Amino acid sequence: MGYFSPFFICIEAMVLENLLELTLNGMGYELVDVEQSSHGKLIRVYIDKEGGITIDDCVAISNHLNRLLAVENIDYDRLEVSSPGLDRPLKKERDFLRFMGETVKLKLRVPVRGQRNFIGVLREINDGILILEVEGKLFDLDMHNIGKARLVPKL
Repeated sequence: MGYFSPFFICIEAMVLENLLELTLNGMGYELVDVEQSSHGKLIRVYIDKEGGITIDDCVAISNHLNRLLAVENIDYDRLEVSSPGLDRPLKKERDFLRFMGETVKLKLRVPVRGQRNFIGVLREINDGILILEVEGKLFDLDMHNIGKARLVPKL
């Protein structure tokens, strides 16, 4: 049984993420990311909406999710709800579309032109190919090859 446990943990995480995404979308928020501790006792939820997130948003979502998770019988000890921060992660294609023209930091799974790390401006997305401008040069990057992506904060 222990051999298969990572598979079941993965399924449970997917179920939780789908539940949170449906709930938050219905409330006018976007689920940016969910983090769980290895034993699922800490659940950290990052939310966003047009205009940004306030502390009141975090409190309201936290209260709502506490009740939802109890009803859904999801076992946890602590729930944290937060904004994604200035260096917001980009995970879905719609995230990249929303922040077109912004500067991002990317880490690729497989190097392109001998390079895995990029900082550049999002120019466009066509058929799963992201076009990133780095120091005046354009790079065509497969969305499936992006391991991590974050906005570069404007300070």
